Amino acid sequence: MLHRRMFLALGMLALLAGPAPALAQEQSIVVASTTSTQDSGLFEHILPLFEKKTGIEVKVVAQGTGQALDTARRGDADVVFVHAKAQEEKFLEEGFGVKRFDVMYNDFVLVGPKSDPAGIGGTKDITAALVAIETRKEPFVSRGDRSGTHSAELKLWKEAGVDIETAKGPWYKDIGQGMGAALNTASAMNAYVLSDRGTWLSFKNRGDLAIMVEGDKRLFNQYGVMLVNPEKHPNVKVKAGQAFVDWLISPEGQKAIGDYKIDGQQLFFPNADGERS
Repeated sequence: MLHRRMFLALGMLALLAGPAPALAQEQSIVVASTTSTQDSGLFEHILPLFEKKTGIEVKVVAQGTGQALDTARRGDADVVFVHAKAQEEKFLEEGFGVKRFDVMYNDFVLVGPKSDPAGIGGTKDITAALVAIETRKEPFVSRGDRSGTHSAELKLWKEAGVDIETAKGPWYKDIGQGMGAALNTASAMNAYVLSDRGTWLSFKNRGDLAIMVEGDKRLFNQYGVMLVNPEKHPNVKVKAGQAFVDWLISPEGQKAIGDYKIDGQQLFFPNADGERS
């Protein structure tokens, strides 16, 4: 009789304990995102608000956009939040994403030494500025990491009529790292570098660097979010992941993004409604 009671008690404990890990697992998601959203401090601002509202913990894997999408392709993320639309659309076409939503935008800026040896300061023509840098072989730091910023840089070189693979030399430093590392390298070298504005505004180690070129419409920088397709990876936490996507594009999430400022300057501009200013 005693053995039977012990057996029943253990059985009840097993039933009670069984669902707990799955429940705990569902209450956390992995978001593959960019170094710019991480380095700018945006996640530090918005994630506590989301987690308080939903009880869902968000674990961020901050990489270049290309690497973040590869992480999601392997099924190692539930959501991707990145900024290279052509790469994002390819991800969708391959069936790895469910649906893409615009979330926010800012812009890229070309940063360089205040002495401005390329003579480009104040221009709004990014391609003319790049041609001047290449012509004079002034030091330039490239992320070289398949990120959204790196993709934008390569596109701008092409639009400037510069075959960067042929033109690159000792003046062009390809570091294969994130935005913070690229800015640190540029600061140490007094070099030019393309940065997203959010990371630049939050960057403390500026040294002699300042914004040289801004305001060109070709420097527009859109961010999008997607749930990873559970048909490709059944381990995707659909309910919790979709809750994060829905919150980012909701009025509450959009307000949280717009409220994030450094020294009174807004880093990202919410546009889930499709508007662009």
